Amino acid sequence: MKKGKTCKIKGFYTLKSHYGTIDSLELKSIYLNIQTWVEPKENFEHWERIFSTMTRNIKHLVYESLDKEIFKDNFIVDLDLRTSGLQIKKKSFMNLEINLYLKNHIDFKSLTLKKSVKKIVKEIYVNLFKKNKYFKFFITKNGNKISLKKEIETI
Repeated sequence: MKKGKTCKIKGFYTLKSHYGTIDSLELKSIYLNIQTWVEPKENFEHWERIFSTMTRNIKHLVYESLDKEIFKDNFIVDLDLRTSGLQIKKKSFMNLEINLYLKNHIDFKSLTLKKSVKKIVKEIYVNLFKKNKYFKFFITKNGNKISLKKEIETI
């Protein structure tokens, strides 16, 4: 029996995001996944320091926007971006996963849960992505255009 579920979060121009769980029957935690492509605005020697500052800022944003009635104070932030290959005019894939732990049982499909998760994504989007002085963010590697595949019918 399949117990895991996911739900997309729409409304953000430069990122793809969704949240999910591995066990929707006994819901104890959820994961929030944010994916985007980053391109450096300038060359820097110490990307690791910028990266660690970015991770710390994400942790602060998540803590401040966390709904304390739904989620526990402890959470895990995993920001994955290869700092070794960052170059100007070259996009690199960035993946952010946040594990949140629930205080009480709540239905995975509840509107309250979706709103509180979307609030976290919005805080990260507004305060980290839009105001970032080191990176430009893109939804796809080719830019912010999602290509629409045309179905060709053969007769």
